[in-house]
Amino acid sequence: MSSKIVRGLFVLACIAMGGFWAYYLVNEYNESITLQLSRIPPGQEAPLPHSVSLWTFLGCLAGGTIAGGIIFVLYFITQELFERMFPALVAIVLAMMVGYFLAKYVLIWYPIYDRTIEIYLTTSLVLVFGYIGIWLGLSRATHWGTLIQAVHRREFARGNPKLVDTSVIIDGRIAEVCQTGFVEGTLIIPRFVLRELQNIADSADELRRVRGRRGLDILKQLQQPDSKVTVEVIEDDPPGIEQVDGKLIQLAREFRAKILTNDLNLNKVAQIDGIEVLNLNDLANALKPALLPDEQLHVRIVKEGKEAQQGVGYLDDGTMVVVDGGREFVGKEVMALVTSVLQTTAGRMIFGKLQRVVS
Repeated sequence: MSSKIVRGLFVLACIAMGGFWAYYLVNEYNESITLQLSRIPPGQEAPLPHSVSLWTFLGCLAGGTIAGGIIFVLYFITQELFERMFPALVAIVLAMMVGYFLAKYVLIWYPIYDRTIEIYLTTSLVLVFGYIGIWLGLSRATHWGTLIQAVHRREFARGNPKLVDTSVIIDGRIAEVCQTGFVEGTLIIPRFVLRELQNIADSADELRRVRGRRGLDILKQLQQPDSKVTVEVIEDDPPGIEQVDGKLIQLAREFRAKILTNDLNLNKVAQIDGIEVLNLNDLANALKPALLPDEQLHVRIVKEGKEAQQGVGYLDDGTMVVVDGGREFVGKEVMALVTSVLQTTAGRMIFGKLQRVVS
């Protein structure tokens, strides 16, 4: 709708300017005719003045025609064509302006009274810089987007920005981690992450709906002053990328930010692209108490293991403990001797051997 209004105003402005130009030129012509009539001897044929109203109408018609032609030509300029042409045009115009003003600067300090030499100097500099602009525009236009991103790179209110993935928001631990002060700076929440979170909150599946609503509550907590971080919602949405993970990686590259996520696949892809990732699961695993072989631990057997004579229990932090010989003691507290510790991307697993039954 706005484009139609602007188009209509442009046509009306061109019609008005065409009429003004015609009116002015016809009046100037008629004044010159009047001056000639006073100097023409009697009996000699004199030119007749033109009709002001007729030529004003023709000027308005010409202005409307020119406006229509411009609109018609612009209709065929697609977004792709514009993105290819615009950098080259800007480079050419800027380079020619540099050449022109450089010539004027030289003429100020070294005046040349010969008008021909002045024209030659200006033309030569405009020609040289014009060629430079054409070469830069046509050969370096593909890097225009990178240049614009570098010029307009955003400076956030607090340094050390971090892009937040949906998985971290739903997880919920990020709010408590921020309150402790271990995560600082600016947490960037892209609008497409909020949309994904809202879709989860509106899901027909009850479990997904609960998780989505919990994520929205976590965002409210992060916006509180005691969270010790600054939350900033941005509207940036990289074009041509459908998946949320790809958009996060692109934005992290543009803002030179880290990605805060629990998604294992996003973690791997981002690291391949050279993006630094903060994984809360890795942080949680690093904070778990270290257990070495031959140490003893107290655990409750809750179920049978996959292998014969194995029982499975869990520590308070959720670490799985596989006890050899604990299959017959499901539901009882046992003391186990640690034989090995297996660290995986999904967490830590402890393997032990039954020592005795506690209760």
